[in-house]
Amino acid sequence: MIRIGLVGTGKIAREALEMFGKHFQGQIEVVSVYSRFRTVEKAKKLAVEFNIPQVFTIYDEMMNQQNIDFVYVANTNNVHYEYARMALEAGHNVIVEKPICPTMQETQDLVQLALRYHLYLFEAVSFLHMPNMKKVGELLTELGKVRIVECNYSQYSSRYDRYLQHDIAPVFDPRLDGGALLDINIYNVNFAVGLFGMPVGAQYYPNKGYNGVDTSGVLVMRYPTFVAICTGAKDSAGPSFCTIQGEKGWLQVVGAPNEMREIRICVDGVTRTYSLNLYKHRMVHEFEDFIEIFEEQNFEKMSLFLDISLNVMKTINMTKI
Repeated sequence: MIRIGLVGTGKIAREALEMFGKHFQGQIEVVSVYSRFRTVEKAKKLAVEFNIPQVFTIYDEMMNQQNIDFVYVANTNNVHYEYARMALEAGHNVIVEKPICPTMQETQDLVQLALRYHLYLFEAVSFLHMPNMKKVGELLTELGKVRIVECNYSQYSSRYDRYLQHDIAPVFDPRLDGGALLDINIYNVNFAVGLFGMPVGAQYYPNKGYNGVDTSGVLVMRYPTFVAICTGAKDSAGPSFCTIQGEKGWLQVVGAPNEMREIRICVDGVTRTYSLNLYKHRMVHEFEDFIEIFEEQNFEKMSLFLDISLNVMKTINMTKI
């Protein structure tokens, strides 16, 4: 049984709790939830609904609990680093929602702490753990030399109308490290970096709102023999996909990359389709992986995923130079 201390009471926290109850009974138990005092009523309601024994409003008190295997940081981007760092220093393993941290330096600091204390640190990027993503990697050799990679994850945000009325949700607040690049476009960047590693250069072209936040934008990543274009939008809708074009054929992930429900590949005029994921809920495969890596003490596999996290943030850091 993996015992989790949950940090956060927002949408992703509730989604995770519902998913744990449906898919991980007997494997995952949420033993506590932390919230700031102003949202403690939400935390209490979650505790009652999901049978969570303890609610904390003082983070240090939660860190002193000995019955926590993992701290799951599922709140606003700007506090990912601080809460994760404190958890690691208290001797707890950590899962952090994407993006692991808003900056490259913070990401490096967390990785170094985890390795120093021999603790597990995972960034929750759902599709990296899906069978369909593994299949994409296997199919790359059939495409020949890659020439173009293009990803688009565009979804008109349910919070954008509020934003236009100057009611600013965290995802549209630059003070909380919100914005399209670190929210929705981060999946596209993970797709490219997860398959092809670090680019040799990157440039971000944002569309900025009245408060300076990027409500949409295009990240152009240069590799030695091709260019990857990553488009992410929360202010407009569009077809979501990831496409890899090679000299011998093309491959497409149909739909949003964070769910990666279907893959199509066309070589020599013949199209094949794969749908290998075992679950409809996008978060199940990643938590299965986290549990397996933890139980098998597979630090090598954890490090492979952390390398992707580091390279993604190094890529984004390129755009700020």
